[in-house]
Amino acid sequence: MKEIRTRIAPSPTGMMHLGTARTAIYCWAVARHFGGKFLLRIEDTDQKRSTKEATQVILDSMKWLNLDYDEGPVYQMDRLPRYREVVEQMLADGRAYKCYATPEELEALREAQRAAGLKPRYDGRWRPENCVGKPIPEGVEPVIRFRNPDDGEVTWDDAVYGRITIANKELDDLIIMRNGIPTYNFAVVVDDWDMKVSHVIRGADHINNTPRQINLYRALGAEIPVFAHLPLINGPDGQKLSKRHGSVSVMEYEAQGFLPEAVFNYLARLGWGHGNMEKFTREELAEVFELRGVSKAAARIDFKKFEWLNGQYMKEADDARLAGLVKPRIEKRGGVVDGGPDLVGVCALLKSRSATLEVLADLALFFYKPLVQDPEAVRAALAGENRKALEAFVEGIKPLENFTAPEIYGVIKNVMQQQSIKMGPIATPLRVLVCAADRVPQIDKTLELFGKEEVLKRIASGLALAD
Repeated sequence: MKEIRTRIAPSPTGMMHLGTARTAIYCWAVARHFGGKFLLRIEDTDQKRSTKEATQVILDSMKWLNLDYDEGPVYQMDRLPRYREVVEQMLADGRAYKCYATPEELEALREAQRAAGLKPRYDGRWRPENCVGKPIPEGVEPVIRFRNPDDGEVTWDDAVYGRITIANKELDDLIIMRNGIPTYNFAVVVDDWDMKVSHVIRGADHINNTPRQINLYRALGAEIPVFAHLPLINGPDGQKLSKRHGSVSVMEYEAQGFLPEAVFNYLARLGWGHGNMEKFTREELAEVFELRGVSKAAARIDFKKFEWLNGQYMKEADDARLAGLVKPRIEKRGGVVDGGPDLVGVCALLKSRSATLEVLADLALFFYKPLVQDPEAVRAALAGENRKALEAFVEGIKPLENFTAPEIYGVIKNVMQQQSIKMGPIATPLRVLVCAADRVPQIDKTLELFGKEEVLKRIASGLALAD
């Protein structure tokens, strides 16, 4: 069987959108499913808008999502000699021609066509047979146009939408090069031809480009790849996904504390299905992914489900890995992690309550910020039977050699039994004096993480403050 080769080809003109990331995931999955190759190409011919920063965002996004590519990145601007070589060949044999029409002239043509109720399109005025004896205007840099077939149809079997047919009379002579720079439709055809791309998988907004590109493939004598156009991603309201819906950039999700495997999973499932599969690994996706499982309807993003799925991955994540990811987030909030409670243990304690790394950092912060005890809150926490319970707890933990959660809970239980009280009178002062927090996770595990010496020190500080 012919080698399956797919590619993702983003333009470095801004952030990497969720739609581009989903396309990359599907391209990756098709290549991995068939044991083929996945390529990365940077389409940087738009020199006015392309930036090094945007290119780096693409590379960072691919790395963060663990979308390992086999070839690339290939940069179109490095391939200018190749595009110009193909254009020269096309000019020489009549498949392309120079057009000297000015922008003003073309705009006037379009206005006249609109006024006549016609579809605006180039009229072929600089085709060789239409400009015999016509003088070449001075000072006009010509563009190069592809001579599109006048008759017939372009038909392809789209891997998602099925058979699509477009009449050639609906197409005009496409500009393929301007000022020595290839246009999008021309460059991608030459690239995919040279790179032996077998499957062109991209957004449905490219369907209108496909018949033009198929005609270019035919003119070049190149094998036409399989085309698969993916429905767009809509917001929860059914409208095209945009910034008004929230984050639409891959790396914004990294900043918001999402795990890459959760983003990978959610995007892969957004518009594709395989039985009851909801949560899966990269390897599982590669095993079962097929383009026929892609829906023809636009997908609606559900941000609540997105966050829920991330929470599931947070619960399963390795504690040491989470510690490494959340440490800079805690420090950004003013926490001092080094020298504080074991962050791996803190993550183990808090991760099941954290939908994102940002939430985890918020919950963990009280372990790593300086203790600031509110005198009024301390006095209120020590009111009534609470102080007696706390003092009994202190006496109970002093002799402990192993300051572990089970041992700590044993002391709490003894105090409760001896004083015939419930958990509140002892948990409340511990929470306020030791943690200075409104809510804390499991108190015995929390105290274990602080350590006996620190717990006794904080309690003594609070008792002194209350006196």
